[in-house]
Order: sequence, then C-alpha cells, then structure tokens
Amino acid sequence: MTQAHPHLTPGKERLLLFALAGVQFSNILDFMLVMPLGPQLMRHFGISPTQFGLLVTAYTLTAAAVGFLSALVIDRFDRRHTLLALFGCFTLTTLVTATAQSYAWLLVARSMSGAFAGVLGASVFAIVGDVVPDRRRGAALGLVMSAFSIASIVGVPISLALAARFGWRSPFVFMTALALVILVSAWAAVPSVGTHLEAARGRNALAQVRAVLAEANHRRAFLFSAMLTFSGFSVIPFVSPYMVANVGVKESELAYLYLAGGLVTFGFVRLVGRWSDLYGRRRVFAIVAALSMVGMLITTHLPPVPIWVAVLSASFFIPMLSGRFVPAMAILTAAVTPRLRGGFMSLNAAFQQAASGAAAFISSLIIGRTAAGELTHYGTVGWIAVAATIATILLSRRVRTAPLPPSHREPPG
Repeated sequence: MTQAHPHLTPGKERLLLFALAGVQFSNILDFMLVMPLGPQLMRHFGISPTQFGLLVTAYTLTAAAVGFLSALVIDRFDRRHTLLALFGCFTLTTLVTATAQSYAWLLVARSMSGAFAGVLGASVFAIVGDVVPDRRRGAALGLVMSAFSIASIVGVPISLALAARFGWRSPFVFMTALALVILVSAWAAVPSVGTHLEAARGRNALAQVRAVLAEANHRRAFLFSAMLTFSGFSVIPFVSPYMVANVGVKESELAYLYLAGGLVTFGFVRLVGRWSDLYGRRRVFAIVAALSMVGMLITTHLPPVPIWVAVLSASFFIPMLSGRFVPAMAILTAAVTPRLRGGFMSLNAAFQQAASGAAAFISSLIIGRTAAGELTHYGTVGWIAVAATIATILLSRRVRTAPLPPSHREPPG
C-alpha cells in the first residue's frame, strides 16, 4: 500500500535530500557539460555557433514536449516509481550520447536525454514539495540545488580532464557509470510518496491539466519560471565559446572557471536557502536576481583579460545565476496544492525547457562569428537577459502561496 504522506525522521529526510541531490547532479552535469565542451564539439564535428545552439535547443524542446505530455499522467503514479523509472532511462540515454558518430547522431542522442531529464527534475522538486514542510523547504531546496555547485566543482573539471586526455566521449561514459551508482542510492533512500494519488484517480488526464492551468496563480507562476529560465539560458550556452574565442581563456583553463564558480556557489545556494526561510523568499529572490544582472553584463562584455580576471568573473556570475533559483523554486512549489503538484511541476519543467530552448536558439541567431573566430553581439544577448530578469522580479510579487491542506501540515512537536 502506498504511504500517503511520509513524515520522515530528520536522518531519513537528510538521506532523501542527498539522494535527490545526486539525481540532480547527474541531470545537471549531463546538460551543462555540453557547454564547456562546446569548443571541442564545434571543432570535432565542424559545426557553426547556430548548429551548436541547436544541440542545446533540441535537448530543451524535447524536454518541454515530454513535460507537457507527462503532466497528463504523472500524478497517477507514486513519485518514487516515477523518479526511478525516469532516472534509469536517463542513464541509458547518457550512454547513447557517448556513442554518437556524427552531428546528426549527437543531436538525436541529446534529444533523447532531454526527453527524460526535464520530467526527472520536476519529479525531484515534487518529492521535496510533498515531503518537506513549507517552513523548511527553502533550506531543503538549497541542499538539493547545491547539486549544481558539485557538478561545477567536481563534475565539470573531471569531465573536461577526461575529455582532454581521452576525447569528448569519455565524460559521458564516466557519467553513465556514476548515474548507475546514484540510481542504486535513490532506490534505497527515496520513500513511497502517494499523497496525490487519491485525487488523481477521480480525475481524467486532461482534467488534471485543465485543473492546473485553470488557476490564474499557476499561470503567473509558469510565466515567472519561464522568464527566469529564458534570462539565464540566453547567456549560459555561449559562455565557454566566448571565453575561449574572445576573452583568451584556453580550453584547458575552462575547468578553473567552473571550479571557482562552483566552489562559491556551493556555499552561496545553501545560504540563500536559509535566508529565504528567514527573510522571505520573494525579498531574497529580488536581491539575488538583481545581482545576477550585474554578473550577466560583466560576462557578456568581458574583453581579453588574464585568466584570474575571468575566474573572478565566473566566481560572481555562476553563484548569482544559480542562487536565484533557490527562492524561485520555493515560490513555485508553494504556489500549488499537493494534489496537483506533480502535474504542475511537469508543466513548469516543460515551460522552463521551452524557454531555455527558445533562449539558446534566439541567442544563436543573434551571435555571429568573425573571420578570426571571435563571437559577435554577445553583449546584446546580455542586455536581453537583463530585461527578462527585471520581468521575473516583478512577476515574483504576483505569485501567491496556495493554502496547505491539514494532512500536509507538520505534526506538532
């Protein structure tokens, strides 16, 4: 029998959060690694900036399409079963990426990975939203989302070192092996979560989606989430190519940028999570989002500089960009009641992926390349990202917190 709403002991809750962080680590590393590998992939396959942008776009648009479809049925399954099935398929597609023999094959493989990755992230956040009480959710999300930092600190440098020594395929083989270990850990640590199942049985699939979309507050939340993602992914895919082509960073030095940025981010996102619980998620989001705009403009306008200046830039840009997602996810998970949370988070993931794909594709059309190989108009992309971020700050004030049912309130004591 599925347990309706597990109130975990502090120890088991922490093990759960570490397991979910592991799943997020694999998910994020698989996606983000394509970007620092950009110069190598563009050279190996002989592709243009637009074709490289399409690798990111194909991944995200497939994730968006599958996210919309999954919203029809995801609340009909135990969260644990959904997470394990998606992560198993995701692990297999990571291995398929490593076998790509042509650009077309790589494009298909990345599309397959995106099909599972977007819904996988939604499942992780739905579990956190269902299991962790609202007053501690900011800190819990900070722990889970520190996976980005670990990916930057450990995953990207190791993967880039493997790519430099054994070729671009080796990081994806490494990730496949690591994902198998994390899959076993998740199987042991993630409890059955079925608080949403009874309500889902009494509603057909289309009615479930209609119920999510019928709420004006949900629609505002989706717009907020999409604009936040659009602002980041306007800039992110071309950071590494720009650093190499325009700033003068060597491909072998890219790992230092991700290592430094990840180290700062690791502590920063945990602080942002606690600050969100103490001082209010909307206030903290506005402050960190405003700081992220400074990072965007510095990154997209950086001239040729010594490596230590580029490292300092990444040490500010990456934490600010990542940190704003912690209070943002706290705002989003609180905007929906538990019975609709799975469908809501799947649709949210779909909107996020569609926005990131659109951002990467639009940026790839704006950005050009000179005869000397330098990228052009990246600064224009930075200003577009700033405008989108301002919109998210305004929208964050309009997303309300949904009332919490008595069965989901933390028991006294």
